[in-house]
Amino acid sequence: QVQLAESGGGLVQAGGSLRLSCAASGRGFSSNGMAWFRQAPGTEREFVAAISWRGDSTYYADSVKGRFTISRDNARNTVYLQMTSLKPEDTAVYYCAGDRTFYSRSIYKNPNEYEDWGQGTQVTVSS
Repeated sequence: QVQLAESGGGLVQAGGSLRLSCAASGRGFSSNGMAWFRQAPGTEREFVAAISWRGDSTYYADSVKGRFTISRDNARNTVYLQMTSLKPEDTAVYYCAGDRTFYSRSIYKNPNEYEDWGQGTQVTVSS
């Protein structure tokens, strides 16, 4: 099992940027796909972006495409989410997650495909 810890959240003005990090410990990080999800108050958890275990494939929600970039550094056991051109509607708690399939050829947007979750980091975008 992998333990995940997010950092990098905070308060930023609309149009600004933030970079979130998710540090992993335990077995399996480099062999599993990773993703970022977010959840605003009163809403369901929403897929944001995912990356394959090798980092050669990515997938984004339409709402963040062109503004957010997911990446990973397997040597550092860390996955990142670079967020630019932030909007107030990006305000949410952001969670990183590790999928349940080793060396998968697929990347997933369904949260049920993920078994390891961090505690989340708050991102607030002011208008």
